[in-house]
Amino acid sequence: MPWKETSAMDLRVRFVADCMKGIDSKSSLCAFYGISRPTGDKWIARYHAGGWDGLKERSRAPLSYPYAVTEAVRAKIVEVKLSHQDWGPRKVVDLLRRDYKGQVWPADSTVGEILKRTGLVRSRRRRRHAPPDTQPFGACERCNDSVSADFKGPGRLSNGRRYYPLTISDNFSRYVLLCRALIHPTYEAVRPWFEWVFREYGLPLVIRTDNGPPFASLAVGGLSALSLWWIRLGIRPERIRPGRPDQNGRHERMHRTLKAAAMRTVHKTLATQQHRFDHFVHEFNCERSHEALHRQTPAEVYHPSPRSYPAKLPMVEYDSGTVIRHVRHNGEIKWHGRTIYLSKVLAHEPVALEQVDNHRWEVRYSFHPLGLLDEKTDTIVPHKEWHEKTQTCKLCPRSKT
Repeated sequence: MPWKETSAMDLRVRFVADCMKGIDSKSSLCAFYGISRPTGDKWIARYHAGGWDGLKERSRAPLSYPYAVTEAVRAKIVEVKLSHQDWGPRKVVDLLRRDYKGQVWPADSTVGEILKRTGLVRSRRRRRHAPPDTQPFGACERCNDSVSADFKGPGRLSNGRRYYPLTISDNFSRYVLLCRALIHPTYEAVRPWFEWVFREYGLPLVIRTDNGPPFASLAVGGLSALSLWWIRLGIRPERIRPGRPDQNGRHERMHRTLKAAAMRTVHKTLATQQHRFDHFVHEFNCERSHEALHRQTPAEVYHPSPRSYPAKLPMVEYDSGTVIRHVRHNGEIKWHGRTIYLSKVLAHEPVALEQVDNHRWEVRYSFHPLGLLDEKTDTIVPHKEWHEKTQTCKLCPRSKT
C-alpha cells in the first residue's frame, strides 16, 4: 500500500474537525497532532473567523515598509552615479550627504544594491594573482636598502596613443631614480632602463613592486624574466600583497605628485612628454623639500650604492652538499627518475632542494623560495601565506655590501 502524502493544511482541517466533533479534549487533540495549546486555539479562532479558508497559510511579509527607499531617493542616487560613473556607492553617498545634509540617505550596502539592480555596477572579473611572497619586507634604514618600481598610468598623447611611465625611486630618501615614458610595459622595454639605473646609481638590496608583469608572473615563486635577472644580480624582489598599494605607500604618494605636475596636460609627442617628466624629476629631487626628510630635498639625502653593476652577469652558486637540479629547456627537472614541471622562466638555471620532512622538499632559486616539492603528487605546492609587513628580515648574504 503506497504512503499517503499529508500537507500542513490537511492536518489543520482534521484537527479543527475533530475539535468540532468533540471526540476528545482539546489538550489531548493538541498532543496527538503535535502542536501546542495556543497554536490549537489560533487555528480554531481562524476557522470561526473565516471558515476553512481561514486555515490557509498567510503571508509573513510586513504590511508596510517604513524604511523603504523612495523613488525620489533612488532617482537621485542614480543621477549622481551617472554623472560620476567611476565612483562606487560610498563616494556617491558621501556626495549626497554633503549636498543634502538635512536628508537621511541609505546605507552604503543599500546604495550598492540599488546601483547593481539598475545595471550601473559591473561585477569584477576574478583575476589570478601571482603566488604569495612569503618573505618579510626588508628594513629600509639607509639609501639603497630598498627601491620601488612601478608604472604610473597609462597616459595618453594628443593622437590617442598610450604611454606607460616607468618610475623607480629610493624608499629611504624618496629620490626618483627614473621616470621614463615607454610605449609598451614589457620586459624588453623595461630592462634597458633598469640597466641604466644600475650603472648610474649602483645596485640596491631590494626592489619592491606590485604583482603585475613584467615584475612578476604566475610562475612558481612569482618569478618573471625581470625578477630572475634581479636575483642573479643579488637583488631581492619584494612584491606587495594584491589590493594593498599602501604597502608601497611612499612610491604611490610620489605618483600622486607626478600625475598632478606632469600628466594633466596632454602633449603631442612622446619626446615632449618625456621632457616634462625630466623637469618633474629635477624639481622633485632638487627643489621640493619633504617633511619626512626634516625639510631636506631628496638630493640632499641620497647617495649612490657602493655595489656597482657588474660587467658580466654572475652565475647562481650554492653551498657544497646542496641538492641541485638544472631546469631543462621546457621548464622541467629530473627527480628520482621522474620529471617535475617548474617553469620555463627557469630554463637552464640551477635550483636547490632542501628536505623539509619525509616527502616534502623546499625548492629555491638562489635565495628566492619557489615552493614545496611534494613527492606523493610530484607537484610543486606554492606557499599560501603572505609576509607580515611588520617583520624585518636579514637580506640574502649575496646582497650585503
